[in-house]
Amino acid sequence: MQFSIQLYAGFDASGPPGLGLAVTPKAGSTMDELWFWGLAITAAALVGLGKGGVPIVGMLSVPLMALVMNPVMAAGVLLPVYFVSDMFGLGAYRHEFDRRVLAVFLPGAVVGIGIGWATASLVSEAAVTLLVGVIGLAFVLNLTLRKPVARSAKRAEAGPGLFWGTVTGFTSFVSHAGAPPYQVYTLPLGMTKAVFAGTSTIAFTVINAVKLVPYYALGQLNPGNLKMAAILSVPAALAVFAGVRLVKVMPEKLFFRLVTWALLLISLKLVWDGVAGLI
Repeated sequence: MQFSIQLYAGFDASGPPGLGLAVTPKAGSTMDELWFWGLAITAAALVGLGKGGVPIVGMLSVPLMALVMNPVMAAGVLLPVYFVSDMFGLGAYRHEFDRRVLAVFLPGAVVGIGIGWATASLVSEAAVTLLVGVIGLAFVLNLTLRKPVARSAKRAEAGPGLFWGTVTGFTSFVSHAGAPPYQVYTLPLGMTKAVFAGTSTIAFTVINAVKLVPYYALGQLNPGNLKMAAILSVPAALAVFAGVRLVKVMPEKLFFRLVTWALLLISLKLVWDGVAGLI
């Protein structure tokens, strides 16, 4: 079941009421609208769970929405949902984060977003998607095949932080796929699960806030997108609290194991999508 969807600045009754979203299901049935909203709400809830600290699940939101709309439109709709969810995540983790990691990582991320904006018309999204997937796969393979060592906290070094921050900002801007390069940098630092989740939440809050400017300039934040984002922000906000609860009760070893395996699965998906886009 596929949809032809167009977002625009005006308003029309041909799609879900009052959203500025023209949805034309091929079958033209109520079930088609239920399918659309079911996927949209699920995608928003995954964003919220991710902002609550559950590993990687937020990266599934754009691919899920892309089942019923253009991926570029899906990214534009979901960015405000990410930002609203970030605000709730900040409240949950405002006391648990690593200041040094943020200090050396975020300047690079802002530079990476700027590079993504400047090259928006030149860079192939498929090529970036493939690159992100390959980086994630290489990291997971290295992590799982090498001899296990005792986890201990490590100092965040400025050079790697700036480099991986730039990669994260760029890939997050182009394809909302900033998590793999971010985790390549942060997983080896040996943070506790709460500090890891809090640092991740704050880092991507800043990244998403900065991305609002170029997304607006590129026309991605039109009234239709914002109206739909406002509705989807409700399930996303509720899911943040569920995510925080899951992180608190989840054993630490299981938490990082899930992070690693989720990174593997997402990286495989990104490689598949990247290759398919380049063929």
